[in-house]
Amino acid sequence: MAIRPILVAPDPVLKQKSAPVEGPVTDEHRRLMDDMLETMYDAPGIGLAAIQIGVPLRIIVMDLAREGEAPAPRYFVNPEILTRTETTLPYEEGCLSVPDVYEEVQRPDKVQLRYMDYNGKQIEEEAEGLYAVCIQHEMDHLEGVLFIDRISRLKRENAMRKLKKARQAAL
Repeated sequence: MAIRPILVAPDPVLKQKSAPVEGPVTDEHRRLMDDMLETMYDAPGIGLAAIQIGVPLRIIVMDLAREGEAPAPRYFVNPEILTRTETTLPYEEGCLSVPDVYEEVQRPDKVQLRYMDYNGKQIEEEAEGLYAVCIQHEMDHLEGVLFIDRISRLKRENAMRKLKKARQAAL
């Protein structure tokens, strides 16, 4: 396993749509997911899409275990949302590709999803609460959408100014 660099907005790669994984989940895909998980834990974060490390494949890793709980990694290959509820949930989101920026985003509070797991098993399940928010956030990455694309233009411009200022201070 290896920790990989996480791309930061406004990197144009983050705006790419990710391609589906063709065929079965392979050892190469599992190595990628292992690297993604290690990268996410190191950051630290609770979700990571492959595009965030420059790999445009429809793969996501996630771990919603709270501090002090045993790790509970989850793997999503070719995830798709089958249904969404009409009711939405406001949730303060952050992103490893938009560091130190947190804004409230409204998302459906429940979704029905289908995906393949780490071993390629097809799974269908309902996600709600933080799980629903996180899977939608990560699936946005697969479409080239950042959470700041879902907030007001003024808040987005402020977030991008903050990122630019932080990047200049790091040089």
